Amino acid sequence: MDALKLLTSDHDKVRGLFKEFRSAKDAGDTKRMHSLQTTIFDELETHTRIEEDVFYPAVHQLDIDKLNEMHDESLQEHHVVDVLIREITGLKTDDVFAAKMTVLIENVEHHADEEEADMFPDVRSHMDADQLHDLGERLEAAKASG
Repeated sequence: MDALKLLTSDHDKVRGLFKEFRSAKDAGDTKRMHSLQTTIFDELETHTRIEEDVFYPAVHQLDIDKLNEMHDESLQEHHVVDVLIREITGLKTDDVFAAKMTVLIENVEHHADEEEADMFPDVRSHMDADQLHDLGERLEAAKASG
């Protein structure tokens, strides 16, 4: 599979989970919100790991200034998400939980939108179809390895 299509598919899956979370929040369904939180965190942790272990190093090897800047920014955005995940995991009250989850969702949506609009087109213009397919296979293998 094409690496950029795989990553976009991951983004779309998480966007769907975010939509479900917002619906549960609007309905006041805290049990569903907490259930979704677990699934969201699992998806984000897997996605972050494969991007950091496989995708970002491949992008960085292209040695293109604009992509290197996006690479560095993306790593910092992942760090912010990691901090929010740790904070949310330790929360005891639902009011703060919902607020922090909203901030997490907004951060992840911004990150995914930015990757898709800015980074992915540049990567596609510097990698041919075979390279993107090979990278996609490596991403799938990393995802499967847990």
